[in-house]
Amino acid sequence: MDSNFVDYVKIYCRSGKGGRGSMHLRHVKYQPNGGPDGGDGGDGGSIYLRGNHNFWTLLHLKYQRHVFAEHGGNGGSDKCHGSKGKDEYIDVPCGTVVYNAETGKYICDVSEDGQVVLLLKGGRGGLGNFQFRSATNQAPRYAQPGEPMQEMTVILELKLLADVGLVGFPNAGKSTLLSSLSSARPKIANYPFTTLEPSLGIVGYHDRQSFVMADIPGIIEGASEGKGLGLRFLRHIERNSLLLFMVPGDTDDIKHEYEVLLNELRNFNPEMLDKHRVLAVTKCDLLDEELIEMISETVPKDVPVVYISSVTGYGLEELKNVLWRELNSESNKLQGIMSEDTLVHRDKDMSRFALELKDEGEDEIFFLGEDDVEDLDDFEYEEEDS
Repeated sequence: MDSNFVDYVKIYCRSGKGGRGSMHLRHVKYQPNGGPDGGDGGDGGSIYLRGNHNFWTLLHLKYQRHVFAEHGGNGGSDKCHGSKGKDEYIDVPCGTVVYNAETGKYICDVSEDGQVVLLLKGGRGGLGNFQFRSATNQAPRYAQPGEPMQEMTVILELKLLADVGLVGFPNAGKSTLLSSLSSARPKIANYPFTTLEPSLGIVGYHDRQSFVMADIPGIIEGASEGKGLGLRFLRHIERNSLLLFMVPGDTDDIKHEYEVLLNELRNFNPEMLDKHRVLAVTKCDLLDEELIEMISETVPKDVPVVYISSVTGYGLEELKNVLWRELNSESNKLQGIMSEDTLVHRDKDMSRFALELKDEGEDEIFFLGEDDVEDLDDFEYEEEDS
């Protein structure tokens, strides 16, 4: 395994404790009754997580086992406040998920560059005795201690963020496709498990538009149970908007291999099957037109299918068009609110969508698209299953 790609680290974090307030009575010549003048303690430093697009892995944190924020300074005489403890920032790549290592509880998700998330808050500084003076207590002889620090062992887990994730068995042609469509240069060789770490590439499209594609190391039957590369890289597939399944054209049963891949995702996380999917039949330079026509009769009918050859470039432009259409489809953007009580109405030119929500006999309709529509009568649509 390449040690330059690190996607899992465990770090013990501790914020700073607050400084104690000062219990001091002023003693100055010619001022026999100087009174209390103890200052407040400073707040302890906090620990923050910060998204940084300059990092692609957690390698820089691999050997950082502890992160300690600075303690707040103690209050002093003459109403002097203690210094505030220095905050600590942990820079992480976008797509980092944080868990409590002891309980396994999800804490937060850092997904954007510059995003700052408070992990552990520093203790508040204690009040000095100057704060407790009153008409009935003109010389208080007590002050507050600072609040204690917070501590936690956290797990930082990197899950790649990409628009399109490549899913397939080893040697399905995922790395070759990524190198053909982008400037990424993943390792390519004629043996299984060539790719041992995920790779990202930016795929250019028309009018200077682009989308991000992720080459995920190949999975095998039983990967959801820990076989092969196991669960480590199945996690990365969760963080893609669209899944591009890749099956070689010389496979004996393309539909069966596709269903095996689907089953592994289902066993790992059933919600991954809610994502939009595209099937690419690869290595079509080994096939002639007659064979491609025969294969087209056996492929799954519930998913867009594209026939490609990354070596010759056959079908790659069509593949980009299909991926771009699926990524920007209204149904893909709105799949999170679909339910069995929702009817989707689609205009014939695919430019507008209407969602009709059924609720105890009352229909509530939402229209989405470039143009506003007042009612369903303006819509030429066909109903789809939700």
